[in-house]
Amino acid sequence: MSPVSLLLNILWIALGGFWMAAGWAIAAIIMAITIIGLPWARASFSIAAYTLFPFGQMAVPRETVTGREDVGTGPLGLLGNIIWLVFAGWWLALGHLITAVLLAVTIVGIPFAWAHVKLAGIALWPIGKEIVPA
Repeated sequence: MSPVSLLLNILWIALGGFWMAAGWAIAAIIMAITIIGLPWARASFSIAAYTLFPFGQMAVPRETVTGREDVGTGPLGLLGNIIWLVFAGWWLALGHLITAVLLAVTIVGIPFAWAHVKLAGIALWPIGKEIVPA
């Protein structure tokens, strides 16, 4: 991780990143407790880590990383994302958007607000995403 990414990640944690990562972790724990939610829990835990340290990483479709389609990127992934959207995705996305609006009020918070907007999109459709270094 570059020094700039490290500095941005430290500021990110102080300016709301920790709370949103905690939201992702809570969603993952709830999904894991239900047992049938384990596929969503895996995606949620990986995105919780990404939400904690978003600078220097990016989320890409898994098929671009592996070069082939799998369960998470095919029709079952679509169904999984729809179920996720109904049960957890909308409120995580709403949390990211509210935080983005609050951060965008200040000039210093604009890059962090933009990162929250990107995470809001991921919150709506997380299955089939892979977190890779930028």
